[in-house]
Amino acid sequence: MPNKCALLVVDMINDFQFPKGEQLAGFAENLISPILKLKDHFYKKEWPVIYINDHYGLWKADIGLVTNHASNEISAPIIQEITPGDEDYFLIKPKHSAFYGTALNTLLHELNVESVVVTGLAGNICVFFTANDAYMREFGVYIPKDSIASEEEKFNEYALEMMETVLKADIRPSSDLIQLLS
Repeated sequence: MPNKCALLVVDMINDFQFPKGEQLAGFAENLISPILKLKDHFYKKEWPVIYINDHYGLWKADIGLVTNHASNEISAPIIQEITPGDEDYFLIKPKHSAFYGTALNTLLHELNVESVVVTGLAGNICVFFTANDAYMREFGVYIPKDSIASEEEKFNEYALEMMETVLKADIRPSSDLIQLLS
């Protein structure tokens, strides 16, 4: 069991304006409840919740600006439920990994974090690259399988298999992870 963990929420503030984006939005709706339950648990433990998001060419770590830019008919219901609170951290990222070109590694060390729980979109791209970079930096890695989604379920399953076998990630469901972290 980890000493101190951080919850990473990757790219949930999303405009879904790309091929298969509407399909991914449908899967993303299923992530809201497990992620919010994880957030509540992290708040109770006084562990950090960190949102890391694409910047959409805005290059400003301004959650209001990013949220407004990403909001549309498809994304608005998801964004309204999952938007970071005042107590959450918010970083923007230029590429797939939440570590690449961001202050995430420094922030995690400053907060004395030893493990990360990576949630969000897309499981086979940004979540995968973030998990890889966390593993390479010797953080414990947890990927609750009900808290990530990809454009296709087969991509998600393959990413989970790779994260579990190659990155030694724990991929138990969020409810089981909450019990482990209690």
